[in-house]
Amino acid sequence: MAVVTKRHANFKLLLVDDNENNLYTLRALIEKHIDAEILEAQSGPEALKIALRTGDIDLIILDIHMPDMDGFQTASMLKVRRRTADIPIIFLTAAYKTEEFQRKGYAIGAVDYLLKPIDDNLLINKISTYFRLIERERALNRILEEKVAARTAALDRAKQYLENIIETMGEALLVLDPEGIIKSANPAAYRMLDYPESALIGMSIGDVFEEAEPEQAGAFMGIWLEALIRTGVISNIEARFIAKDDRRLPILFSRSAMKGRDGEITDIICIARDMSGYVRVDEDVEMISRT
Repeated sequence: MAVVTKRHANFKLLLVDDNENNLYTLRALIEKHIDAEILEAQSGPEALKIALRTGDIDLIILDIHMPDMDGFQTASMLKVRRRTADIPIIFLTAAYKTEEFQRKGYAIGAVDYLLKPIDDNLLINKISTYFRLIERERALNRILEEKVAARTAALDRAKQYLENIIETMGEALLVLDPEGIIKSANPAAYRMLDYPESALIGMSIGDVFEEAEPEQAGAFMGIWLEALIRTGVISNIEARFIAKDDRRLPILFSRSAMKGRDGEITDIICIARDMSGYVRVDEDVEMISRT
């Protein structure tokens, strides 16, 4: 005796027919070959109610000739609802056999239009085909979700790694907008300037910074922007931080520009190294040690 191998467990199938005997015959045939969960409705309104309430039906086999609401009307109602619009529908009919009705069925959104009396093997093959397509789509979606999750996790790790570097770096980091307003600062900047956390946000760079040469004071933003537009980077400028208590802190200052797609500067990245304790030696002065 041959062993019948059933397939497609974890699928859900809705049978719709106003004739109870037809439902029984369909159910018996499908259960013989397929492990899908089978739901039944004996009218269009009942089919709508079940489909909307259940939400995870994979395929609907829908008889056309039914009183009050026929299969065409039922399918149209299913297709205009977001929750049921994508459920594949196979029409079955013994009455509406002309090409005109078949075109109407496909126009409504049916994936197949089968005529009664039904060929058992054809129907089972049709159901199996759609379940295989759905299964393949689910597998692809799982792969895509796994790739997205892996990519998101990698980005999160990279972001956390970068944040750890910024949090622990010894140099002060300030991010400015093109007008010189501080958008963000790292802990080293708060320590060097002696401001409480978040207090620097919204302040002008001119409130906490001055060039080493007095004649450049008050004009450096314009000079910065011109230079940054030309080169993108200004490195190792001697300057001073102005701490909260008005102390002047000698620093070695570097600035770089972040630009948008149109080439406009969107952010200015400033990095300052505390030069306290370092002795400045002018290049034009020769220091001679005598004994």
